[in-house]
Amino acid sequence: MNDIAISNQFKKRSQWADVWRRLKRNKMAMLGLVVFGIIALASITAPIFLDYATDVIGVDLRNRLQPPSASNWFGTDELGRDIFARVVWGSRLSLTIGFASAAFSLLLGGFMGAIAGYNGGVIDNVLMRIMDIFQAIPATLLAIIIAATLGPSTTNMVIALAVSFCPSFARVMRAPILVIRETEYVEAARAIGAKPRTIIFSHVIPNCLAPVIVQTTLSVAIMILIASGLSFLGFGLQPPAPEWGSMLAGARGHIRDHSFMALFPGLAIMLTILSLNLLGDGLRDALDPRLK
Repeated sequence: MNDIAISNQFKKRSQWADVWRRLKRNKMAMLGLVVFGIIALASITAPIFLDYATDVIGVDLRNRLQPPSASNWFGTDELGRDIFARVVWGSRLSLTIGFASAAFSLLLGGFMGAIAGYNGGVIDNVLMRIMDIFQAIPATLLAIIIAATLGPSTTNMVIALAVSFCPSFARVMRAPILVIRETEYVEAARAIGAKPRTIIFSHVIPNCLAPVIVQTTLSVAIMILIASGLSFLGFGLQPPAPEWGSMLAGARGHIRDHSFMALFPGLAIMLTILSLNLLGDGLRDALDPRLK
C-alpha cells in the first residue's frame, strides 16, 4: 500500500510539473501571470503602505482635481483623494469579490453538476432544467436583478454573481463526469461496494479538474468586470469605497477636463481582465493532454 501511495503521489507531482513546464513555454500566459501577480501583490500589501482612513477615503478639498504628479502619481479626484491609493486599495475589493464569487459559484454549481452527471436519469433532467431556467437569463442581467433586490453591499454582490454563474459551472462539471462515470476504474469502485459519495469525491471530481480550473480562472475575470459594472450602475459597493466601478461612476462628470480620473481605474480593470484571460487561455492549453 505504501508503494502504491508513493507511486500515485509521484504521478500527481509529475503531471502538475508537466503542466507547469507547458505553461512556462506560453509567453502570453506567463505575461498574464506576471501582471496578475503584480496586481495581487499590490492588493495584499496595500494595508502596509496605505492607510485606509487617510490615504484612501480622506478628503482634502484644497488638493482636489490635481493632475498626475510626483506627489500624486495618478492625480486626485473631486474630493482631493489620491487616485493611486484608491486604485491600489480597490484591487483588494475587486479581487476579493471576483474570487469569492467564483468560489461560491464553483461549490454550488460544481456540486449540482457532479450530482446530475453521476446519477443521470430523473435527477439529471430536473437539475439541468433548473439550470436552463437560470441560464435563459443573461448572467449580467440576472446579477443586476439579484443585486437590486438584495441591496448594495459586498456580500449581496458576491451572492448575485455566484448565483448568476452557477449554471456555467454546473455544465462544465457535468460534461466530463458523463464520460468518467463509465470508465473502468469507476466501475471497479462500484463493484467493491464504494459509496457514491466516495466515488464522486475520490475518483470522479479529481479527474475533471482541468476544465474546472480553466472555467474558474476565466470566470473570475468576468465576475470582476460585472462587479465593476454593478458598482458603476449603483448596485454594488457605494462611495467612499474605492471600488473601480464606483470610481468610474464618480469620474463621469469630470471626464472631459480631468480624464485621468477615469483613465487609471479603467486601466486597472483592463489589465486585470486581460491578465486573467491570458492566464486562463494558457492553462487551457497546458492542461489539455492532446497538446503535449
